[in-house]
Amino acid sequence: MRRRFTMRAFSGSDMIIATHSGKFHADDVWAVAVLDLVFPGCTLLRTRDPELIRQADFAVDVGGTWDPPAGRFDHHQKGFSGARQSGVVYASAGLVWKTHGPRCVALVSETRVGHTLTEEQAREISYAIDADLVQYLDMSDTGAARSAPGGFGLSAVISGFNPTWLDEQRAGSVAAAEELRQVQFLRAMEFVTDIIVNAVAYRVGALLSIEQVRNAEVLEDGRVLFLENSAMPWAAVVRNAMPNVLFVISYSVAEQRYLLHTVPAAQDSFDARKDLPAAWAGLQGGELAAVTGVPDALFCHNGRFIAAARSFDGALRMAQLALAAES
Repeated sequence: MRRRFTMRAFSGSDMIIATHSGKFHADDVWAVAVLDLVFPGCTLLRTRDPELIRQADFAVDVGGTWDPPAGRFDHHQKGFSGARQSGVVYASAGLVWKTHGPRCVALVSETRVGHTLTEEQAREISYAIDADLVQYLDMSDTGAARSAPGGFGLSAVISGFNPTWLDEQRAGSVAAAEELRQVQFLRAMEFVTDIIVNAVAYRVGALLSIEQVRNAEVLEDGRVLFLENSAMPWAAVVRNAMPNVLFVISYSVAEQRYLLHTVPAAQDSFDARKDLPAAWAGLQGGELAAVTGVPDALFCHNGRFIAAARSFDGALRMAQLALAAES
């Protein structure tokens, strides 16, 4: 069975991507989605026929061969030992990403984000996405982790696009059931494509924000940093390059208010270099204004890692109070 991937405009390519029929998994969906981004206009062929697989331009998760120049990306063959330096064994998602990830990142950045990356930048972002995302798809597929990361991780979500046994029973025939799987594979692939685009866009945004964060205005003897856009990623730069900054004030364009953030002490940690005052925890509006003496104070999260005020002066005054507080 052959079918064009989507109703998008294609480049007119006659190339064929073959993958297995039947139930699909996250690793083959991810791999096909990547190839579709790098080589738009290919035709999807879901089959287990060895001759049709041999004739295809790309074979993903089938064919018994890992040969990137020949477009072969299988990991099931006897003796396969491909693994990352970390020791995580490759499945088809990782094999395709290892070869085509940097090019995919560069193309997505240029066409979807509007920014041209250097080869080195594209390669570094590709490595980061592998570490954060792709290796976990491979771990799930190879049995190294049941559903990594988390009990309902991305692999499980993608697998959930498969028809249920009730769907197949209602289909009434093998051909109709496989047609349904084809439709669901395409839906899963579009979902994964969005994840890839979002992953690239987020990291490109973080890359472009580095210099702006480093050159942002510092206040209160370097202990407070002011950013004009609260959507800008700043935590990594402040944590790694600005050891004296204890609080960040940023302006939320969407909400038209100023946010006061604590600075994480370490990556993926809820511990801050300095917390907002304990007396502010969970207060809003008039209650927070009464405690702080800041008339336009809006709220302080119960976890004391973020607060807000309507004006810059209000947020700055809250920052000054937090700097002077015991905890």
